[in-house]
Amino acid sequence: MYRITKEFHFSASHQLTHLPPDHQCARLHGHNYVVVVELAASTLNADGFVRDYHELAALKDYIDTRFDHRHLEDVLDTPTTAENLARHFFDWCGARWPETTAVRVSETPKTWAEYRP
Repeated sequence: MYRITKEFHFSASHQLTHLPPDHQCARLHGHNYVVVVELAASTLNADGFVRDYHELAALKDYIDTRFDHRHLEDVLDTPTTAENLARHFFDWCGARWPETTAVRVSETPKTWAEYRP
């Protein structure tokens, strides 16, 4: 199995208002997010790729226009946890690139959430 990944970055604010008021994530705060998309295939295409990295620029454009420097509650209808962001980006990528196998989202250098069906 061949696997490739590509990393994307954006900054955004969010607030998990469904949490108790004394929970630090209930307060308005922001993160420098890292999104990693993984694609896999058992064979390579005619060019020797799982998928040309250049094609993944569409995800950068999507992130830059819809998520970067935004308040995530204005963008998504679900609680804006890293887990829900990973699922959102997985669904978006999977609809475009069937080779998508996982998406990871980091809010801090020490934390990651991954969606992999």
